[in-house]
Amino acid sequence: MKADIEKLTGIATQVRRDIVRMVHQCQSGHPGGSLGCTDFLVALYFEVMNQNPDFKMDGVGEDLFFLSNGHISPVWYSVLARAGYFDVKELGTFRKINSRIQGHPTTHEHLPGIRIASGSLGQGMSVAIGAALTKKLNKDNSLVFSLHGDGELQEGQIWEAAMFAPHNKVDNLISTIDYNGQQIDGPTEKVLSLGNLRAKWEAFGWDVLEMNGNDIAEVITVLGEAKSRAFKGKPIMILMKTNMGQGVDFMMGSHKWHGVAPNDEQLAAALAQLNSPLEDY
Repeated sequence: MKADIEKLTGIATQVRRDIVRMVHQCQSGHPGGSLGCTDFLVALYFEVMNQNPDFKMDGVGEDLFFLSNGHISPVWYSVLARAGYFDVKELGTFRKINSRIQGHPTTHEHLPGIRIASGSLGQGMSVAIGAALTKKLNKDNSLVFSLHGDGELQEGQIWEAAMFAPHNKVDNLISTIDYNGQQIDGPTEKVLSLGNLRAKWEAFGWDVLEMNGNDIAEVITVLGEAKSRAFKGKPIMILMKTNMGQGVDFMMGSHKWHGVAPNDEQLAAALAQLNSPLEDY
């Protein structure tokens, strides 16, 4: 069945509204990367991934997702809530004391949809590989998805995982890199150049795809292609070009919105650009 792009776009717009409101209300958080990855996560949860809001930690018989760059938690929390994992009203507790939705995803609050604590960059791919191998051992033909930041690739553990997965034919893993070219201290090219990422991942033995992460239709198409390449001997890597701050003109393309909350005037300006058919929390 063909995806309803208009409906998914409406959900993505509402998720972006959630993001800027969540970060504004506590004056803390990471709006830039969250806004940039919104289309990807909406496509993943509402169209591509076989997932179940009736959450069970073991995830047997369903696809799993791991957010390695855990600082973009606002977008994940919003998508999980909008997909039915928990009440959207809970988004109003973001980063508050005793809230289940903390600045970085954690597990001791038992929030549905969260399987690992993340935010210490570089670790998510290792966890995703472990989950993928577990599915293979259990003869569970579901897939494991993971998302990573491009600045995160400056962590050495990523490249250990990059070697391990092809060597062990972890071909039920589809990883994606948010390739927005920005990190907390500036453009990645100035902080520590990543070089030719496609050539690097291919040299490590991965099957590599590329896509525009801010085009929902393209995201669905490329993720579908990635799924068709699974179970053929290689892990799959998607290099996803996005704009940091996508959807809010004054946030787009700047590392300055990596971890800064909008003030009252900026929130109003952002919401004026994000007209959603859905209701705010």
